Amino acid sequence: MWVDPDKDPRHSEAASQDGELATLRDFLGGYRLTLRMKCEGLNPEELARRSVPPSTMSLLGLVRHLAEVERDWRNWILPGDPEPTLYGDADGDFNGAVAEQTVVDGAFADLAREQAATDEALAACTDLGARVIQDDTSVRELWVHRVEEYARHCGHADLLRECVDGRVGQ
Repeated sequence: MWVDPDKDPRHSEAASQDGELATLRDFLGGYRLTLRMKCEGLNPEELARRSVPPSTMSLLGLVRHLAEVERDWRNWILPGDPEPTLYGDADGDFNGAVAEQTVVDGAFADLAREQAATDEALAACTDLGARVIQDDTSVRELWVHRVEEYARHCGHADLLRECVDGRVGQ
């Protein structure tokens, strides 16, 4: 198994917090941790290893992609001109995921920074029914979409990690 169930940091014996927003935060936090755990212990070459051709998907690409989408979601909330993309063209997040330690370090730093900034922007949006700037989307929809995006990519990460060293998800 990928991690001993008794030592899995995503599980706690404490009761979860009540409320919709607390539940959304908890699920998002669990998926964020899952992604980090799927990448732990791998070197730059393993993190940048692509799935099957012609796909450009890799664990490192997923980290970069999620940093990019965190920034994009924040652009949905904040007024003014949107912040530019982190990695250039539409596929820059995956295409630029090369096996270099500086790229790996930069990707994880970008992800942490973008997550924190989006979390901070959403902290001001306590009414889940309120509408955000882009497409008149509700704050609730934005939270659910974030959870869905991480969940889907954690599924990809399961398969990518299994290809690297045979460790399977649970």
